[in-house]
Amino acid sequence: MNTISIGLVDDNPALLNNISDNLSVFEELHIDFKAINGVDALEKLKVYSPDIILMDIEMPEMDGIKATLEIKKKNPLQKIMMLTVLDRDDKIFEAIKAGASGYLLKDEKPSKILRSIEELMDGGAPMSPIIAAKTLNILRREVIIEEEKERALVSPQSFNLTKREVEILEKIASGLSYTQIADQLFISAKTTRKHTENIYMKLHVHSKLEAVKLAQKNKWV
Repeated sequence: MNTISIGLVDDNPALLNNISDNLSVFEELHIDFKAINGVDALEKLKVYSPDIILMDIEMPEMDGIKATLEIKKKNPLQKIMMLTVLDRDDKIFEAIKAGASGYLLKDEKPSKILRSIEELMDGGAPMSPIIAAKTLNILRREVIIEEEKERALVSPQSFNLTKREVEILEKIASGLSYTQIADQLFISAKTTRKHTENIYMKLHVHSKLEAVKLAQKNKWV
């Protein structure tokens, strides 16, 4: 049976030793190192290469989220699971963004922590039930925010752009010249330039780049 090596990071000595003692009873696990903050963990990682790091969040000198970010920069494949008392939405979101692959609360039973470690080794993303529920709520809020942004997009009609002007703006965005646009739309280059001038005036811009940026921002092109 392959042993899973663990790094423990927590600024509370009593909790650190308690977690270490609780996990040491499992023959599937081996404690590589114990660190008291993020800075200490980074130093220990110069010597050890644990399969998984169990990371507290609130710690002096360097907290767990910052440490996770730094560790993942150095070793993107390092598996890190937050083990903390914090169940705040902002901390969950920050930890996941930093690269944490799991998030457990410290009141979980040692057997649950062991199962979560094994799940993480198998490619899963273990979370305490309350954290999983909060994560789903965070994702739902993000979807709602994106949908609200979509609804807030300005339409071409808001700028009184005609169908032909939108068509020409699409051609400009694709990088075509006035002559190429004229050929594709069966109009003269002079007419194309006139339409483009009208587009600039209606959008209150002064260049193709500005016009295209505004069109892309509002997803017209």
